Amino acid sequence: GDLDMPAPFGRARTPEEAYVESLDEKTGASLKLTVLNPHGRVWTMVAGGGASVIYADTICDMGFATELSNYGEYSGAPTKAHTFEYAKTIIGLMCREPVDTPGYEPKGKVLIIGGGIANFTNVASTFGGIIQALKHYRDAIIAHKIQVYVRRGGPNYQEGLDAMREAGAKLGIPMHVYGPETHLTAI
Repeated sequence: GDLDMPAPFGRARTPEEAYVESLDEKTGASLKLTVLNPHGRVWTMVAGGGASVIYADTICDMGFATELSNYGEYSGAPTKAHTFEYAKTIIGLMCREPVDTPGYEPKGKVLIIGGGIANFTNVASTFGGIIQALKHYRDAIIAHKIQVYVRRGGPNYQEGLDAMREAGAKLGIPMHVYGPETHLTAI
């Protein structure tokens, strides 16, 4: 029969975590999400399980442990459509707090999109899904003062990085784009 696994960290899954889990069940790729601090300012969208650990550790080592909002990864060559849904979920969480509340001043948030050097995932394709999500949430991203940092390598990575740069410029979203030659602590 089916085996139900408890939610991590002894707590109930958020609706967004459950949604990503349902996406994960429909693909041979891997899509994972754990919300650690929904009010944090540092969000990640990391390709690869190993890379996600390195990114989270680096963020904490750089003094942002209390601001780390999520832990998760996408890997195994997810489709553009699955990547769009995954990215949309994370960006939606980032933009959840209403900015039109009197006296509310967003402090600014950071979305780190990264990974190691992919073996077979088409970076340009997955970035296409992420760009769709950025377009979907453009106004909210700007209102929440979100800056996007990108670091990636792998098949078609240069095309993907160029597309991310172009999307940032077209959408008016602050975007900082790096290839695999730049180490994470320099970003």
